Amino acid sequence: PADLMAYFEKCGVEVHVQEFAKKGDAPAVAPAASSKGKPKDKPKPAKGQGKAETKPGANKKKVKAGKTLLAMQWKKTENFPMWYSDVIVLSEMISYYDISGCYILRPWSYKMWELVQDWFNGQIRPLGVENSYFPMFVSQDRLEKEKDHVEGFAPEVAWVTRSGDSELAKPIAVRPTSETIMYPAFADWIKSHRDLPLKLNQWSNVVRWEFKDPTPFLRTREFLWQEGHTAHATYDESQVMVRQALELYRRVYEELMAVPVIPGYKTEKEKFAGGHQTTTVEAYIPGSGRAIQGATSHNLGQNFGKMFDISFQDEQGTSKIAWQTSWGLTTRTLGVCVMVHGDDTGLVLPPAVAPLQAIIVPIISKKCTFEQVTPYCESILKQLEDAGIRAKYDDRDVYNPGWKYNHWEQKGVPIRIEVGPRDIEQGSVRLVLRYSGEKSDHKVEGIGDTVKSQLDFIQADMLAKAKETRDSHLVKITEWEKFVPELEKHNLVLTPWCGGEHQEWEEWVKTKSREETLKDGDEEDERTATSVAAKTLCIPFDQPELPQGTKCIASGLPATCWVLWGRSY
Repeated sequence: PADLMAYFEKCGVEVHVQEFAKKGDAPAVAPAASSKGKPKDKPKPAKGQGKAETKPGANKKKVKAGKTLLAMQWKKTENFPMWYSDVIVLSEMISYYDISGCYILRPWSYKMWELVQDWFNGQIRPLGVENSYFPMFVSQDRLEKEKDHVEGFAPEVAWVTRSGDSELAKPIAVRPTSETIMYPAFADWIKSHRDLPLKLNQWSNVVRWEFKDPTPFLRTREFLWQEGHTAHATYDESQVMVRQALELYRRVYEELMAVPVIPGYKTEKEKFAGGHQTTTVEAYIPGSGRAIQGATSHNLGQNFGKMFDISFQDEQGTSKIAWQTSWGLTTRTLGVCVMVHGDDTGLVLPPAVAPLQAIIVPIISKKCTFEQVTPYCESILKQLEDAGIRAKYDDRDVYNPGWKYNHWEQKGVPIRIEVGPRDIEQGSVRLVLRYSGEKSDHKVEGIGDTVKSQLDFIQADMLAKAKETRDSHLVKITEWEKFVPELEKHNLVLTPWCGGEHQEWEEWVKTKSREETLKDGDEEDERTATSVAAKTLCIPFDQPELPQGTKCIASGLPATCWVLWGRSY
């Protein structure tokens, strides 16, 4: 019975247990029931289950008569995690799976990922980066060869220990990242300075067995990504590659996702395990007031080169160790896009990553049949496709126009094109913009160019609005007393900092900010599925002026830079 109850709770099924009386006992008293015959008190979700992980059906509001479960049940400002879960399910981005932290990417979200892939491949080829593929398994000896690296990933590594009924002689790890898989091959391939630079990228899946609350796209046990790995003759060359990769990540977020990001360096405490230096782009989620690491690009230095003997002879015949980089971008980009732009109706997609950029919806009536409207709509579709626009004519006759409007709005299609009998008479169409709701009528002649112009405007305006919102939540302070109050306002906080050799003060800020936030006896997991403590996000490349004598906000020591803090996913 306990296992059965745990299963029901995991599935979000409302359960009432009826205790039957034994012979001779007093009759069991049934619990008070609602007007619909259901117990008034709903069971709480299983402890430890992330709110965004909760599957459809759990924690749902009571649906009023005449309403449908196909509509959004939560508002973004009311319950952000449940709103997010609603959006990605109803928009047909994901389906839940029976292993916690693993999800099915449906065609709508996978098409978005393919658009990122297509763009990114077109950008890295001119940089001399070639695509390849390496196995997903890594031996225990290889994984544990670099001490700092394995310690950084140890809690998240998934191990294969059996094959059928047989125990493996040695456990085999499923890759959490591929440095230790790829670099023995680098050592075989690189012998001379003529073999450098070596620049490879692979599109693959990664498994990190996290035990924190899973959130689709943002924090999952398996995710898709690209990972670039390069080897160079000098540090300067490797550093150029690091910044080139990070610039591409900035462009993915800002030019494709219409999400502004802050590029910078990670602190020593937050850098990649085993690496020399980590750069990052950090995004901001207005609905939750949290930051999120968008993507990272690492200068690995010569650490892995020494471990795996990736050496080469220079032009003078001297043996040297290669300088290496690694950099990765994941399907987290899709989740960030949803969280930043989505609204209470569903997805709001930037045109650059929208699987469909325009949907044509006919308004059918007795006076205007499908047979009459279809040639007109198909001529519009051809103009759009000739203009390079991803478009579709929704000619399904089993749904009325209102249903179609709602369906495509939930899926976030940037432009809806409505065609009714009056439009056909006047040779026009009506455009409805998803991100603003703006409606306008246009001549059908040249509609391809008109829609293309509108898409360009939408893309730019979505980024501008997201940046305006982000900037309104970015504050600069120099006194600790203001730190937690600003976090409580859902802000990112820029403060003076004493530098990398004082890592203990990062932990002090994390502990102190949590204590001050929870001082009234709140419990952290009741407030949010993630920590209320602040952490360093990055040391921004774009540094404000630091007046002489400015003190670190935590230690009181002389500040050497400005650092960005926030509550983070």
